[in-house]
Amino acid sequence: MSKTIIVSNRLPVKISEENGEYTYSSSEGGLATGLGSIYKDGENIWIGWPGIEVNESGKKADITRNLRDMKLLPVFLSQEEISEYYEGFSNEILWPIFHYYASTYVNYKQSNWDFYQSVNQKFRDVILDVAEPGDTIWIHDYQLLLLPGMIRAKNADLTIGFFLHIPFPSYELFRLIPWRAELLEGMLGADLVGFHTYDDVQHFMNAAIRILPINSNSNILTVDDRPVVAEAFPMGIDYNKYSSLTNDDAVLEQIELLKENFSDSRIILSVDRLDYSKGILQRLAAFELLLELYPEYIGKVVLYMVVVPSRDTVPQYKELKDHIDKKVGNINASYRTMQWSPVLYFYRSLSIEELSALYQIADIGLVTPMRDGMNLVSKEYVASRTGNNGVLILSEMAGASKELIDALIVNPNNIGDITRAIVQALNMTLAEQETKMAEMRKVVSQFNIFHWVKIYMDKLQEVKELQRSLQSRHVDQSIAKTIITRYSAASKRIIFLDYDGTLVNFNSDINKASPDSGLYQLLAKLSADKANEIVLISGRDHNKMEEWFGNSGVHIIAEHGVWQKEIGGNWTSIMGLTDTWKEEIFPILNTYVERTPGSFIEEKSFSLVWHFRKVPKDLGDLRVSELVNNLVYLTKDKGLQLLPGNKVIEIKNIEINKGKAALNFMFKKDYDFIMAIGDDHTDEDIFKALPDSAFTFKVGSSLSAARFYLRNSGDVRQFLHHLSSE
Repeated sequence: MSKTIIVSNRLPVKISEENGEYTYSSSEGGLATGLGSIYKDGENIWIGWPGIEVNESGKKADITRNLRDMKLLPVFLSQEEISEYYEGFSNEILWPIFHYYASTYVNYKQSNWDFYQSVNQKFRDVILDVAEPGDTIWIHDYQLLLLPGMIRAKNADLTIGFFLHIPFPSYELFRLIPWRAELLEGMLGADLVGFHTYDDVQHFMNAAIRILPINSNSNILTVDDRPVVAEAFPMGIDYNKYSSLTNDDAVLEQIELLKENFSDSRIILSVDRLDYSKGILQRLAAFELLLELYPEYIGKVVLYMVVVPSRDTVPQYKELKDHIDKKVGNINASYRTMQWSPVLYFYRSLSIEELSALYQIADIGLVTPMRDGMNLVSKEYVASRTGNNGVLILSEMAGASKELIDALIVNPNNIGDITRAIVQALNMTLAEQETKMAEMRKVVSQFNIFHWVKIYMDKLQEVKELQRSLQSRHVDQSIAKTIITRYSAASKRIIFLDYDGTLVNFNSDINKASPDSGLYQLLAKLSADKANEIVLISGRDHNKMEEWFGNSGVHIIAEHGVWQKEIGGNWTSIMGLTDTWKEEIFPILNTYVERTPGSFIEEKSFSLVWHFRKVPKDLGDLRVSELVNNLVYLTKDKGLQLLPGNKVIEIKNIEINKGKAALNFMFKKDYDFIMAIGDDHTDEDIFKALPDSAFTFKVGSSLSAARFYLRNSGDVRQFLHHLSSE
């Protein structure tokens, strides 16, 4: 039986030592709750750091044995490793960049990177000690970005998932990291890369295709012929847990105490871990502005602010805490009365019962991080509002804002915006509160933590099925042997071969993709077999094809079928074509050349081609979209076709079609072996036109009408060499 291995930086357990004895208590975090349904089942296991430094081998063995009983497996780290890998690289480089604080807090240190690599390798080694072929590994968060790729390099048979729980930054920020390519390659070792929001998916895709030499199609990246899917999976909470706590005796007792203490005040609740990404100072400034602009709320509204201690020995965090302390002190000093303090500030952790009571008693949940992957506090507040009253004010920079659209959404950088939202919340009718909260509770209930786990694991299996289906179409030794057998038995064969991207690699300079001596030798070897007819079928200009292959002993179809030349014959073209339309289309294309550095126009007999292979990807995609929208109706009226290719848009007569050209070439000839190999959109016409018995090959593993696929032009040449050797 295959098993599932959960991997995270920390295990879902708290270990404390007293008099040489260790005690263990389970974590109550949302991730631990959701993944409990996985790692506690069967032979499954959770791997991570136990949270303490242990140097003695005997104690390590004891802890390992005790954790095994809890379905946990520790990765022991030294204090130096924690300092360099976790505090250093993870929290002083990745955390600020991923939360858009790159210029403020980042300090790149080579030693941090070295330890980050070595600790990821340590995790890899522990995983591979217990992993077996067919197992599923689900890796979590930014501390382990390299781990998927490290595991993939050692054991390609494993199913690997990765989920990032913090935002993924825009390309412009991510590119600042000196080790950006290595981090992306590590993440792309996974089969499925998960994020909280679609924005994060787009940022990741953009960074990957601009930094690495890989292709993408929709949300699928092709890495070494393996499709990797990037997808958004908004994380939920244990809804039933928070909604049922409303009836817990300890919670009810806390609620009564809070009601007694705040009988005359409306409560605005703020709960956060100490971090510069949480927008705590901006929230305090907005509350201070409320008291300044709306003095009628003095004595009637309280900001109940809980800040959970976190890394307060780190200079940036210590400085942040000092600023928060001073800001709270200033507000209270300015507005406090004998009976009332505007800000009640607690710098400590709260029990889940205390939190539940606060969630239920607070009139407003104020959640305004500057940047957050999801933010589960907002969902916990909503789940706790069993009476459907209360108002959630939520930052648009939190992932949760994409789901909780009935909250009052604010820009956390706009202090006035937050203040106005507080006033709106304080004056919202109960009926409007109930309408909005009921909708949000429905969302939080449906998309809970267990739903999140299920849809992620279902998608991971779907990706593996996609990979298997592509593998079944890839020309391996078994498939090649079958094709070669059919090839050897045939007496009259025709082989259609595309040129660019098929027989030679795609080149950013179209004039540099000229044939080499090896290609000439291969074509000569194939055409020397009297049973073979070799047809080069290309979009290239016929004059260039004549220059390159006019005396190569092959038939040539050029410009997607406009021109044809049989061996020893002359060039002939399709009758009835006109190029008068060029006078109107060429100036339009020229405006795009003038606006897009690196692009150029190629003119063929009956077509115009706008090349953007030297244009930055985002700009190229934008211009293509504009161009297509500009020309779609004009070309349709003139009987023209807009044909997308590899970094090109071609405008040609609608009668021109590689599929028609191939069929015309075969007309009244009885072939017992038909084969076609091509790499782009234009070759799909050939694949669809040829009979089902034909052997059709797409170069590259994207979706295609072809029966099989080959990875690249090198694979194509190798395969053709095998054929020609028979």
